[in-house]
Amino acid sequence: MMPSQEVSRQNPSSQINTITKKIIKDGEMKIQVGDIKKAQEQINSILKNNKAYIQKEEFQNNDTEENIDLTIRVPHQNFDALVNSFSDGFGSVLAKNISSNDVTEEYTDVSIKLANKKIYLEKYRDMLKSAKTTKDILEIQENIRELEDEIDVSEGRLRFIDDRVNYSTLNLNLYKEKIRSSATSTIGFGSRFGDSVTEGWNSFVAFLLGIISLWPFFLLIPVVVFLWRKWRNRKKK
Repeated sequence: MMPSQEVSRQNPSSQINTITKKIIKDGEMKIQVGDIKKAQEQINSILKNNKAYIQKEEFQNNDTEENIDLTIRVPHQNFDALVNSFSDGFGSVLAKNISSNDVTEEYTDVSIKLANKKIYLEKYRDMLKSAKTTKDILEIQENIRELEDEIDVSEGRLRFIDDRVNYSTLNLNLYKEKIRSSATSTIGFGSRFGDSVTEGWNSFVAFLLGIISLWPFFLLIPVVVFLWRKWRNRKKK
């Protein structure tokens, strides 16, 4: 609710300098490697050369594969070089997705509204000094509180956009498939036994389904037997 004293509207766009283009670049890559530990050593070297760092790391290891999920942040000017380093000879690239998002319009819009809110805030503070009635004081204080909250949100949004623009994000997945063989596998007997039971059951089910699929022929067997016996009895007579 606005107090009885009117706050004159001003256009703060003239007070905002020309904003350079704001481009957010992100990427996702999945790479199959032969040795996870060796790949990690290569990653450390690539990150250092491109002034990048690992924001998040997750490792998974099961009977069939090893996986490392990395969230990498890199200065935007080094993003392409980082992607090329992983694409060229690092491993077998299974998937790759690179995107660019122009957020200049949003950044400009938030900046203009933020400047406008700061102008209103100063005017409300001046009005508070000259307010006479308790009602006006409380109303102005409430508007000041709301504006301060909105300003905090807008400034947080601009900081978030600046961070995403200045540092690009690459989600990198390293994948290694384990070799499963009775001679070379390091997987335990229990896992191999379970696999054998599963394979045997699947074979039995496939065999059973194959027999069931022949049910029309089974229906003909009694007919064939009946006709054969009838023919044989006639021949004897």
